[in-house]
Amino acid sequence: MTKSETEIPLSKCLRMIEESLGWGKSQSWTNYDFSKLSDEVHNRTHVRLSVTTLKRIWGKLKYENAPTLTTLNVLAQFAGYSDWRSFCNQDSLESAVLSDNAVGVVNKPVTIKFNRYLLLIPFPVIAIVYFLQVALKPQVDPNQFEFRADKMVAEGVPNSVVFHYDAQAATTDSVFIVQTWDIRRKTKVSKFNHVHSAMYYYPGFFRTRLIADGEIVKRHDLWITSDGWLCLQEEEPIPLYFKKSDFTREDRIEIDKEILTKYNLSLFPHSPKIRFFNQRDMGDMMSDNFVFETKLKNEFDEGTNACQFVQVLIQCKNDIIIIPLSTKTCIGEMQLSFCGEHAMSKDADLSGFGCDLNEWTTLRVETVNKTATIFVNGKMAYSLDFPNDPTGVVGVQYRFNGVGAVKDTWFEHQDNRINL
Repeated sequence: MTKSETEIPLSKCLRMIEESLGWGKSQSWTNYDFSKLSDEVHNRTHVRLSVTTLKRIWGKLKYENAPTLTTLNVLAQFAGYSDWRSFCNQDSLESAVLSDNAVGVVNKPVTIKFNRYLLLIPFPVIAIVYFLQVALKPQVDPNQFEFRADKMVAEGVPNSVVFHYDAQAATTDSVFIVQTWDIRRKTKVSKFNHVHSAMYYYPGFFRTRLIADGEIVKRHDLWITSDGWLCLQEEEPIPLYFKKSDFTREDRIEIDKEILTKYNLSLFPHSPKIRFFNQRDMGDMMSDNFVFETKLKNEFDEGTNACQFVQVLIQCKNDIIIIPLSTKTCIGEMQLSFCGEHAMSKDADLSGFGCDLNEWTTLRVETVNKTATIFVNGKMAYSLDFPNDPTGVVGVQYRFNGVGAVKDTWFEHQDNRINL
C-alpha cells in the first residue's frame, strides 16, 4: 500500500478521530496530548501506538513512508470501524447517511447508486426518491427487544458478564452490544442468538446498550465495583493485579520499589503504569455538589518519569473528571478535564498543579452548583464552570508511573462523609 493510496482516506480518518476527541485542532496538540491519545487508543483497541508513531501520522514528525497496515487497522478501529478496509469501503460509498444525533449512532446508509445516466435525472426527482427511502424505512419498536447484563460476582475484577438479549425483531442482521460507555466499541452479535459473554478486567460504571438496525433499542447500566482498594499494573490483554496484603499499609495504600521487585517489574527503561481504584456506592452524591480530598505522592523521579506525571480521576456514572499533577518544571504539558470542560496548558494557566510529589501532596476538589474549585496543598489551582448535566459519583482512580502512595481519601456530600 503506497503513501499516495492512503493519504485521502487517512486524512478523513484522522479528522474523525480529532472530532470525536474534542481536543481542538491537532496543530495545537502537545506531546502530552499524543501521550494521552496513545493511552486512549490502547484502552479502546488493546493495541498501543507509540507517541512517535502518532506524531508521524499527524505530520508532527517528518516520515516519508506510508503507515503499516497494522497501524491503519488500529486507527480505523479507534474511529469505530472493524479494520482499515472496512473504513475505506465505507468512505468510498457515494451514499447518504442518516445520523441519530441524540446518541451519536450512525444508522445503516441509504444508498442511491450513481452512474452517468443519473446525471440526466433532475435533482428534485433525486431528492424525492431519497426522502421516500427515509420515510419508508421501517421503524424500530424497542418493546420488541429484551436486554440485560448479569455479573458473575457481586464485586471485584476480573469479572465475567453474561448479556441476555432478544433481537429477533431486527429487520437486518445489524445487531450490536455496546459493552462500555463508548458507543464505538461495539460487538456484533447474531440476532438469532440470545446470549453473549464478556470479560471485564477494570472496574467502572458502563452504560451498556443493545443496538438493532442502527438504533439503540435497550440500555442496561452495569456497575463493576472494585471491592475496596484495588491496585494493578496496566497491561494487555490482562492487567497484573497486586495482592491487597502487598499494597495495604496501616495508614495508606502504596506500591513501592520493593513490591515492584517482588512482581518482577522494572522501573527502567520505562516505568510501569500503576493504577489505584476505589469504586463503591456513594449514595446520592452528584457531580455538581460534593467535596473530595486526598493525599498522594510519587517518589520516583528518574528515567522516563522525571516529570512525575500523575492523574487523579473522579469517576461518575456518565462523566469523568481528570486532574493532572506533575513537578513544577513540567506544567507545560497538562490537560484538565472536568465534566465537559477542558483546559490545556498551551492556552490556560495550569501552573497551580505543579508540586513536589516526593512529599505528601493534598488535592481537594469542591463543586457547588456546577462550579468547581480545585486546591493543591491548600492553594487554589483552578476554578471553572462545567457544562455537563449532574451525574452520580461512583469512585476515584489514580494513575501513577512506577510507584505511588495514597492516604486520607474521602468524599463529602450534604454532611455525609465517606472515607475510602
